[in-house]
Amino acid sequence: MATAASRTFLPFHPKLLEVSRIFSYSPRHRRNLPLLLRRSSSQSAAQPTLEAQARNLDSPAGIPNVVDILQERGLVESITSESIRSACSNPSVSPLKVYCGFDPTAESLHLGNLLGLIVLSWFQRCGHKAVAVIGGATGRIGDPSGKSLERPELDIETLEKNSAGIKNLISKILGGGNSDAGTGKEKALDVGSEKGSILETGVRENASLNPHSENNGNSNFGIEKNAALDWRLDDSFTILNNYDWWKDITLLDFLREVGRFARVGVMMAKESVKKRLMSEEGMSYTEFTYQLLQGYDFLYLFKNMGVNVQIGGSDQWGNITAGTELIRKILQVEGAYGLTFSLLLKSDGTKFGKSEGGAIWLSASMLSPYKFYQYFFSVPDVDVVRFLRILTFLSMEEIRKLEDEMKKPGYAPNTAQRRLAEEVTRFVHGEEGLAEALKATETLRPGAETKLDWETIEGIAEDVPSCSLAYGQVLNSSLVDLSVSTGLLSSKSAARRLMKQGGLYLNNRRVDNEAKVIEAGDIVDEKVLLLSAGKKNKMVIRIC
Repeated sequence: MATAASRTFLPFHPKLLEVSRIFSYSPRHRRNLPLLLRRSSSQSAAQPTLEAQARNLDSPAGIPNVVDILQERGLVESITSESIRSACSNPSVSPLKVYCGFDPTAESLHLGNLLGLIVLSWFQRCGHKAVAVIGGATGRIGDPSGKSLERPELDIETLEKNSAGIKNLISKILGGGNSDAGTGKEKALDVGSEKGSILETGVRENASLNPHSENNGNSNFGIEKNAALDWRLDDSFTILNNYDWWKDITLLDFLREVGRFARVGVMMAKESVKKRLMSEEGMSYTEFTYQLLQGYDFLYLFKNMGVNVQIGGSDQWGNITAGTELIRKILQVEGAYGLTFSLLLKSDGTKFGKSEGGAIWLSASMLSPYKFYQYFFSVPDVDVVRFLRILTFLSMEEIRKLEDEMKKPGYAPNTAQRRLAEEVTRFVHGEEGLAEALKATETLRPGAETKLDWETIEGIAEDVPSCSLAYGQVLNSSLVDLSVSTGLLSSKSAARRLMKQGGLYLNNRRVDNEAKVIEAGDIVDEKVLLLSAGKKNKMVIRIC
């Protein structure tokens, strides 16, 4: 009889020192290269290819062990079995298929979801297949993990809109090298069926896929006679919506085929459940069943699509093990694994990913690449090295060099932060998004030599305070008066004091003359002005 999953916390692995050096971020225009041939933009062409370096590793046949890599970088908190380490580098078995779930609680993912995408990407880069599952069904319930109150219910239209937004975002991040990514032109998987057991929905004709049966001796498990998987886009990832298989399942079917294998005592012992039961609000039956819904997702994907690893934040441990237990009990096989990573926290223990304006969204339509870049550029020194390890694909050797540079007397402040901001922005928003962020950063830097034009200023207007004034209100107005009337500074005395200190700028040019008035030539393209009080406080004035 299979034993229950135990939580394995991973210490530092002594053979990891060289492993992650062969991996570094690959710009989007290089993503069509084979996974093991990609080279960091910081590496010279004279260096050996990743494939050549991989041959020197201690793992079988030189296959890079993704779990070892993730562990060295601090991206593994616990695993359900040590067997996952050998499974992910065994040349005699098929590549792993690894999934992470994303409930559509908003139209965009946020910084808290970024680690899931990064871990999926690491599996991709090591030759495995990534699966992103959008919770079109589970999102109607709401995951209680890490929540003190029940999530607000979302209407169907909102859920569908959110699901579409998240699908497009994941497509762009994980498959940025494909021209169809995020356009709606991707090939969709047929995972619906009106007939058969709920464990058979999604099975299609004319193919055979049973990656586990040869290892466990159970020839009746998996997809025996059908189901040609159509891995979307570049064949290294796909995106699914769990509503596609849940929509045809009845309550009686679920209770008969899945519910009878669940033990209430075990469900109540889950950490997410215990915390809520001890709270004043308690927990609804709907939320209590969430772990079974997510557990069934893993069971369904494992049996019908060969997905054998689920990843998630540490708060997902209970939901992940619910799936591995259902697989053991119902299918009576081994080979399903779970891996969790720590939540994204700052050194003081508070959540990393919140700002004064709210969540740090990954979608450019909800947070500009400029603001996204600036958030990482502002990371304190105490956190930046750890974030370079877990949020970028830079080699560990390069990260250690940056860490050493920070300790030297001649270190230029924020050099490490700049690299962090560049790498994360490139991963999320691509080369174009990074270029936009860098251009806006330069535009908004007081004293910058960059020639301002109306389009450049208008491009950053959403990210800084702005106002509209008539041409007659601006022309021949005192700069001191304009600084106060637009709300940039609180008083004329504050404006004069800042001017004497060299901190008041007009269109990035320092102004130290209290008598300065706005002339026609100061109005950029006759449409806009940019005022700056110090390095951070800005005001865009549109001329109407």
